[in-house]
Amino acid sequence: MTENTENTENTARTQDMTVVVTGASGRTGSRVAEAARAAGLTVRAASRASGFDWLDGSTWAPALRGADAAYLVYPSDIGAPGAAPAIGGVAREAVAQGVRRLVLLSARGQDLAAPAEQAVRASGAEWTIVRAAWFMQNFSEGPLVEGLRQGELVFPGGEVQEPFVDVRDIADVVVAALTSGDAYVGRTVEVTGARLLSFREAVAEISAVMGRALAYVPVSARDYGDQLLGFGVPAEEVASLVEAFEGLLDGRNASVSDGVRAVLGREARDFGEFVREAAGVGVWKA
Repeated sequence: MTENTENTENTARTQDMTVVVTGASGRTGSRVAEAARAAGLTVRAASRASGFDWLDGSTWAPALRGADAAYLVYPSDIGAPGAAPAIGGVAREAVAQGVRRLVLLSARGQDLAAPAEQAVRASGAEWTIVRAAWFMQNFSEGPLVEGLRQGELVFPGGEVQEPFVDVRDIADVVVAALTSGDAYVGRTVEVTGARLLSFREAVAEISAVMGRALAYVPVSARDYGDQLLGFGVPAEEVASLVEAFEGLLDGRNASVSDGVRAVLGREARDFGEFVREAAGVGVWKA
């Protein structure tokens, strides 16, 4: 088979592929859905708005039936107590419904993610696991944004360095895994940004672009958990997040990987590019 013939067949398979995207309105799912559509895939959004519920097994089959692939992202944290059973259940249901390919979003360096990853490996699907570093978009979307708008980021990041990754790069890697034949079946891909930054340095870059002083206030994971409880986050979810932060933010992820370049053939997006784009649309304006 020639390379052109193989590329033509891969394109044909892509055009006929329907992918279920869980969390399609969320931080990564929305970008996966966008990138998948741009690649010619048919996207089926799976969320509570469309009748899919991670905690209600009766909703899984209707969402998965007739699809070819699925992107799985658990809504709170992959290390949460209920994550592995739910992910395993959805993965097995996907296989039962004839869904061949599964891509699971996992967390780089998170020990608590191991049961969920194993559940997907054991499902019988053609699986790929994408282990991502801390998202750049956590600074521009979600609970950290309001603090930055008010002039400070309170977070249990200490002074450790992280290779912050743009969620658009995650999405592009996910879609490449789905559309590259068997190239990434049975593989785990780590995706990070191209350079290391501490949370203090990240806030300083945002501050420089915004042209106003922003402070970084490091706190313990347990103190941060108490704040989350005050905001109404369920205690069980807070406990798993505190455990994850205490493990993840110990410097274990202070290195970059070449996953983005290896899969996409280009460098990962830079944190400075992300900051300029977010500032340009007024994300951090008070």
